[in-house]
Amino acid sequence: MMLSKNQIKFINTLKQKKVREEEQLFIIEGSKMVAEVLKASITVKNVYATASFIKEHSLENNPLCEEVTAAELDKITNLVTANEAFAICEIPKTEFNPAALKNKLTIVLDEIKDPGNLGTIIRIADWFGIENIVCSENTVDAYNPKVVQSTMGSITRINVFYTDLLKFMENNTIKAYGALLEGENVYQQQLPKEALLVIGNESKGIRNELIPFITNKLTIPSFSHIKSSEGEAESLNAAIATAILCSEFRRG
Repeated sequence: MMLSKNQIKFINTLKQKKVREEEQLFIIEGSKMVAEVLKASITVKNVYATASFIKEHSLENNPLCEEVTAAELDKITNLVTANEAFAICEIPKTEFNPAALKNKLTIVLDEIKDPGNLGTIIRIADWFGIENIVCSENTVDAYNPKVVQSTMGSITRINVFYTDLLKFMENNTIKAYGALLEGENVYQQQLPKEALLVIGNESKGIRNELIPFITNKLTIPSFSHIKSSEGEAESLNAAIATAILCSEFRRG
């Protein structure tokens, strides 16, 4: 059975945030990620896959699965080279409940714009057992295909919420640790199990209006002693900084 023009058109519209929000659907690609999502709690609406993928994963009688050719996958893929499988899934409908953050480490993202950074941060959260990520409303969409691809499947296990961060921080009772260049050396701190870890925009950092709600300012010190006419690294990539800080929070 071949993909119809209408199917191809609809699938390609899901690359737009507006359509994803209207339809409450998103795309997952790649044999490993699609195989993983079929075992996850996320609702899968359709799978388009090659004959070899279907046979390998015993999906011959799965009503959600439709066999397609590599050429057809090329018409709907977001990848440079189409993989063996492509799935359309429902965006999870998890209500944001700030009370659920009690006694946990939570990542808070302020205006993260790069899809690769957000995807990697979701993956980091999964690795360190962090269930929830709270994002400012203008942080990149977690279900953007580039973000989803960067998560390597972790998007199916992490709750990502979008909210007015200023209101959220105003009403928050959990200690907020912010990644700031003028902060205290993270390697010299006793870090708690319950905290908000606030990571700012890639180039501007945490917005000024959020700074008063940061109870503890943290920095990752540079150990570089090499300076040249070209200068030195001013700061770490947002995702790398998140990984280092999460590691320190989990050390105790």
